[in-house]
Amino acid sequence: MSDDFDNSQLEDDQEDDSLDEKYLTFMLGDEEFGINISFVTEIIGIQAITFVPELPAFVKGIINLRGQIIPVIDVRLRFQKEEIGYNDRTCIIVIQIRDLSIGFIVDSVAACDQIPDSSIIPPPAFQRNYHQKYISGIGRMQDKIILILDCDKLISEDMGISQEAV
Repeated sequence: MSDDFDNSQLEDDQEDDSLDEKYLTFMLGDEEFGINISFVTEIIGIQAITFVPELPAFVKGIINLRGQIIPVIDVRLRFQKEEIGYNDRTCIIVIQIRDLSIGFIVDSVAACDQIPDSSIIPPPAFQRNYHQKYISGIGRMQDKIILILDCDKLISEDMGISQEAV
């Protein structure tokens, strides 16, 4: 895995293909998730995180990335999964959304996959009026299922983070 990822490389590689159907996939345990590549600015290795008091437990703190202060969340904890130690495969996916750069700590990055809109279905409703809170769709690729995340809902107001705060 390269520590640096440049979204512009994707545009140069396949100018004719739309970024709408490209997803950066990552692992949390045995589960594979996807983020639309248009949100991703770079992928970096895990680094020193400065704790910030009085934030939810899944907000691990902030990092200094080339002079820019970026809040980071542990996606595992955001999904109420068991916390595990970080290792050499753990990385931070830096995304840009709502004028905010934020880092998602994930177990590992899997690939950059093209998932046609025709292969994505809405998430099922499990109870009356309840839908998967952070899942915008389910991508079907050959023998695997990829849960497509809604980045906007993932960084909702309950995180206590705003652009003004960082």
